[in-house]
This record gives sequence, C-alpha cells and structure tokens, in this order.
Amino acid sequence: MPVKNILVGFMGLMVVVTGLVFVVSKPKVETGETSADVGEIKISDAVTRDFEIKNTGEKPLQITNINSSCGCTSGKIIYKGFTSKEYSMHTQSGFVTEISPSDTAILQVTYRPASMPVYGSVQREVYVSTNDPDKSRLVFGIRAIVR
Repeated sequence: MPVKNILVGFMGLMVVVTGLVFVVSKPKVETGETSADVGEIKISDAVTRDFEIKNTGEKPLQITNINSSCGCTSGKIIYKGFTSKEYSMHTQSGFVTEISPSDTAILQVTYRPASMPVYGSVQREVYVSTNDPDKSRLVFGIRAIVR
C-alpha cells in the first residue's frame, strides 16, 4: 500500500476521532422534575420549591442567566455552599456560575402571590439559561390555586 494512501487514511481517522471528542466533550444538563403543583394557597402565602440541575457532561455547565415570567416569582441557585441572589422578571441576572461535571446544583423557586395579586389557578415560571448546546434554556414552573 503506498505511503500516500496510508497518510490519507490516517488523516481521515484523526478527523473522525477529533470530531467525536468535540461531540462528547460538552456540558449536558439534566433535570428531575421541572414543575410543582402546590395546591391551594392563600394570597398572603409564599411557597418555595427546589429543582435539581445536574451536569452529566464532560465540560463545566454554565448557568448564564436567571429570570421569571412575573415579578411575583423568583429563582436563585444554590451550589457548593454558595447561594445566589434572587432573580425575577425585573432583575434579570446576567449571573454566571459553573457546575462541574457530575455535580448538581439546586434552583430554588419562590412564588409570592401577594406581590402581584391574582386569584384562582395560576402558573408561574423561572427560566435558566445554560451553555448546553442541546438545552440552552430550562423552564421550571409552579402551579397554585390562589384563594
């Protein structure tokens, strides 16, 4: 077999292997539950639920922004003993933290109906932006019946 064919074959193999490394070596976000039904609550109540954000990829997962659908709902990240500020519709974060491969952070979502009084069935959401190329935006929701 001529040296030229061996060289071309080797270069082709390197392109494939390099491509596989780039495909595999990325952050990958996984979540458990993404919504919570808290049932009936009073307008004066505040309810909080925790949601897991796990990095199952090979590279650090960046949380790049947190905001919400309403000023009455906020989210904050808890990771390795650090708790971020609360962010909502009016306080978009620009917050950045990295979740190491195989690690899990907690998104704590709080709904305070008194700050934007609406009665009856209510659904509010918190949005989290990431650097996962397949899931760049996560949505977490709280449902309640406000009395």
